[in-house]
Amino acid sequence: MDVRRTTVRDMRRSNRSVILTSIYRNGPLSRYELGHETSLSAASVSNLVGELLAEGLVEEAGSVESDGGRPRVLLRVAPKFAYVVGAEVGETRVRVEVFDLSMKVLATTVYPIDTPTPAPELAVKYVLQGLESVINAAEVPKDRVLGMGVAVAGVVEGPADAVVDAQTLGWDSVPLGAMLAAGTDIPIQVDNGANTLGQAEMWFGAGRGATDAVVALVGSGVGAALVTGGTSYRGTRSSAGEWGHTTIMYGGRRCRCGSDGCLEAYVGAEGVLDRYRLAGGVVDPGDDEESAFIALLDDVDSSGIAAKVVQDTIGYLAAGFADLVNLFNPERIVLGGWSGLLLGERYLPQIREAVGKRALRQPYAQVSLELCELGRDAVALGAATLPVLHLLRNGGLPHHQAAS
Repeated sequence: MDVRRTTVRDMRRSNRSVILTSIYRNGPLSRYELGHETSLSAASVSNLVGELLAEGLVEEAGSVESDGGRPRVLLRVAPKFAYVVGAEVGETRVRVEVFDLSMKVLATTVYPIDTPTPAPELAVKYVLQGLESVINAAEVPKDRVLGMGVAVAGVVEGPADAVVDAQTLGWDSVPLGAMLAAGTDIPIQVDNGANTLGQAEMWFGAGRGATDAVVALVGSGVGAALVTGGTSYRGTRSSAGEWGHTTIMYGGRRCRCGSDGCLEAYVGAEGVLDRYRLAGGVVDPGDDEESAFIALLDDVDSSGIAAKVVQDTIGYLAAGFADLVNLFNPERIVLGGWSGLLLGERYLPQIREAVGKRALRQPYAQVSLELCELGRDAVALGAATLPVLHLLRNGGLPHHQAAS
């Protein structure tokens, strides 16, 4: 093997990756700004940008005045160069969306799920149906779809050929990656939903600029993405971030995972609604979980039971956040997930105050607690960043060139 040739090829791919990632994450940028951001020489920047422009992966996006010289041309990743698909397999629905490279959503389809423990085969069926549906609806050429990211609950060992263990769904070592790949020739990557939400928020949302952060997903279930030094922390086998299954109360409520006293049993939407019913609150049997949760929040001013359940939920959530503050000393905590946002949009100041009462004073003074900026459905968007990340890491090179 020619070591020098391999080194030159790898360096070229690495430098393309650095340039492309900078443009994608921080663009539009000029060549001058790229040189400062990447520490590459002006000649290297010019050559690599020339390649990317010729390939159509990067395009010009206007210009800005420079100090006394000619205007500087701005560069961005071409939105229509390729497309990506993101899917969220949730407890109540499967959501599939197709995006261009600017992460503009082009088409969406949603399949309701009537059971909290859907069979893996049902999830696979809906994801693959959704893939075809959104591609057709957006009239996207299939050969220009880079890939599909799929977000699920539980521990995911992958993302390629992913095996999923999700106790709350009743999934035990499900070969979800292989099951999905058998139904399409589009590349598939699978990851935990909290991790995909975390990546989306760190790239495009409330996590931008932070290097040590926690992005919390609070929906029917509860999870978290941990970011340290700007890199996702996943643990030995990718199960880090199962914050919802930390114990908040010894001998407490039974959690869906089979243990007692988990945080999820107290702040996950399913657990909150169950506590409300047990306290004597009335939930319309015709309501889906999201509608029931909204009705509970709307009843706070007229129902002492609803007010008590919501205040307790704020307390439990704040205790969970205080644990994160004391354990990880993050600079930022981002609260996301559909029920987390519904709660945070109404009660963020109270949540912050309650965290301050429970966390150590010094680390709490160093953290900000913010709401997810990408909305309640950001998990599917986050899933779609998985094939984008693959593109950036390969420097936009075709797969056979990147792997050779």
